Amino acid sequence: MTTGQNTKRYETPNHPYQGERIADESSLLGRYGLKNKEELWRAQSELRSIRREARRLIGESQGDVEEAEAAGAEFLTKLRRYGILAETDSITDVLSLDETDILERRLQTVVYRKGLASTPQQARQFITHGHITVDGARAKAPSRKVEAGQADQVDYDETSPIADELHPARAEAQE
Repeated sequence: MTTGQNTKRYETPNHPYQGERIADESSLLGRYGLKNKEELWRAQSELRSIRREARRLIGESQGDVEEAEAAGAEFLTKLRRYGILAETDSITDVLSLDETDILERRLQTVVYRKGLASTPQQARQFITHGHITVDGARAKAPSRKVEAGQADQVDYDETSPIADELHPARAEAQE
């Protein structure tokens, strides 16, 4: 590994000991079943880079929204494909996104929202233990982003014991 190279994919808060921010982060960690704050900071950093790109596109077009959308068509298509932006949203709507828009597209959250697990933490466990597939392929990364069109293809692995409807862990999830 080369020295001096930044390998982190996230930025830590500038002021680590702010009570309100810590409480907000803890709330999000519990709501989305995140393992640690690093996962939240990664989502926040991803959101920052998305907003930065939108601001760059708007700035280069000198505030002309249509021109900015034409220049960033590929960028906007990607955000729409992942369900971060709605089809009717414009490039200016990118600036009003928050970290929950990113966290909602994680595989862990999609599994929980579909009712395949009773808690976000259980969804994480099912994924890491190989019980969940996306489009027929086993997925083992809870942080994986799921495209909006793939959300319907998230299901139990047919070879998994949890695929049996009478499995005790599954019975809790469907109550």
